[in-house]
Amino acid sequence: MRLIPSSVLALAPALALAVALPMAAQADPVTVETATGPVEVSGATPPLVVYDVAAIDTLEALGVEMDGVPEKLFLPYLADVAEAAAPVGTLFEPDFEALARMAPGLIIAGGRSSPQREALSAFAPTIDMTIWGMDVTAQAKARLAAYGALFDREAEAEALAQDLDARIAEAKAAVAGKGRGLILLTNGGKISAYGRNSRFGWLHEELGLPEAYPEVKAETHGEAVSFEFIAQIDPDWILVVDRGAAIDAGGEAARATLDNPLVARTTAAKQDQILYLDAGALYIGGGGVQSLTIILDQIIAGFGAKG
Repeated sequence: MRLIPSSVLALAPALALAVALPMAAQADPVTVETATGPVEVSGATPPLVVYDVAAIDTLEALGVEMDGVPEKLFLPYLADVAEAAAPVGTLFEPDFEALARMAPGLIIAGGRSSPQREALSAFAPTIDMTIWGMDVTAQAKARLAAYGALFDREAEAEALAQDLDARIAEAKAAVAGKGRGLILLTNGGKISAYGRNSRFGWLHEELGLPEAYPEVKAETHGEAVSFEFIAQIDPDWILVVDRGAAIDAGGEAARATLDNPLVARTTAAKQDQILYLDAGALYIGGGGVQSLTIILDQIIAGFGAKG
């Protein structure tokens, strides 16, 4: 964990006072659901700093202006946000000097930045809006409602939630009766499988897609598997996440990795049912309203095309 420089930490009490004064003027505090439970927030006084890509995704969809975001967001559809906001370090290493200068009124952390929540709270009230687990769409809607209440965007949040519900229903209908699926993440030439209890498990749990191999270990980084494993399991569908593409790492692309005789034996390959999902949206922005829309649209188009 990156330590806060003593010179910066010394400014924290003054910053806290500077933040508290304008927030005290807010009419009513708002209680929002966070990853750590309900939290009462006195107000969303700018500047607003956000260290969670899923939160940035949803806030941008709501039309909320952000003053500080991490240096690299990786997602093309958030390029305007990155350009307009000031850089405040990375998801893993906040720039505490930049925060001291900015004196934010609220900081939103989550996901990869969650371990920094305590350090960030020295500079402003900080809420952890991590989204993780099998019920990603349910958590996404809860975060959406929280941001709607916090930033006075209730109507916009409700409209987005209704649109998301419609897409989820359409995706469920598209998946129904189409066979078993296997989620694979490629990382260069390496392959990992993800099941129902993983970060991508909502594709099984919330869309009703049966698992081709229910015994996949619930590991954070997936269970390392071989091409022989894929051929033996013989999934009807393979859903692919290319980590290298998601983080602009280059290297062997997912299509090249899976282009081999063992994978070619599978029903998924024979039936042209290998679906390459938008890796950035799923791996980096997972849980954001826009990222979910992108993935759901791909599921609807891919499975729906099979009648």
